[in-house]
Amino acid sequence: MTSVTLLGVKGGPAIRPGAPMPTAHLLQMGGQNVVVDCGLGVSRGLIDQGVGVHQVDLILITHLHSDHYLELGPLLHTAWTAGRRDPVTVIGPSGLRAYVDGFFAAMAEDIDLRIADEGRPDLRDLVHLQLLEPGDVPNPAGLRITAMLNDHPPIAESFALRFDGDHSVVFSGDTATFPAMVDFAKDADLLVHEAMLTAGIDALCARVGNGDDRLKTHLLRSHTPAAEAARIATRAGAKQLALNHLVPSDDPDFTENDWRAEAAPHFAGPLHIGRDGLRIPL
Repeated sequence: MTSVTLLGVKGGPAIRPGAPMPTAHLLQMGGQNVVVDCGLGVSRGLIDQGVGVHQVDLILITHLHSDHYLELGPLLHTAWTAGRRDPVTVIGPSGLRAYVDGFFAAMAEDIDLRIADEGRPDLRDLVHLQLLEPGDVPNPAGLRITAMLNDHPPIAESFALRFDGDHSVVFSGDTATFPAMVDFAKDADLLVHEAMLTAGIDALCARVGNGDDRLKTHLLRSHTPAAEAARIATRAGAKQLALNHLVPSDDPDFTENDWRAEAAPHFAGPLHIGRDGLRIPL
């Protein structure tokens, strides 16, 4: 059975009491466990779904904002300490190499000690990095994956992903309203689309406290209002829509009802408002 679990649905890297965790997804398709993005909390999220961190078959990173790859290194290391001996492929933008190399350098003392003291294989040999580029995405899991550049300024290498097998699942990635998403998500069984509640942006920026007006500018030019995400899903003919990477996601003045009020008038199918641990079977 194909399913998508939203492991973390928060837009942005900050976590506060009562807040959801940053972005991460588990796609289970064709007998494979695929992780899409590795925000803080991804390892705990997998365990909570009954999936061992060493059981991940493939990891994809959509872009290099910290709420999408901060826990990639710890996930890989924890899988290794949990008994992983076979290679794992990580597919992501070109800058991901510097992160992985830096993580291995920072953890070299621990890695080398565990190799010598515990007889483990070298973690650095188990991680196979592959560049994510537009078009068909070759992968050892044998899945049909397609990538498309989206619109997430100022980042140039930011991708939407489509998985086609017994079902079709599309992840928008972080993006402004992007008309090409309609064709990319055509007839998808599930579109997982980022979403912003425009009415909550001023309160969010005030709460962050250590930025200036550039934060609001970034949010408004780089993300998709929930109503627009719903319109895209409708035009694409998507069967279900899940809103994730919610901005804001931890403001008590805005509830699921506010998200539904903005999106539901524009999409007639099943509408899922993201929450950590939400599993959507297909």
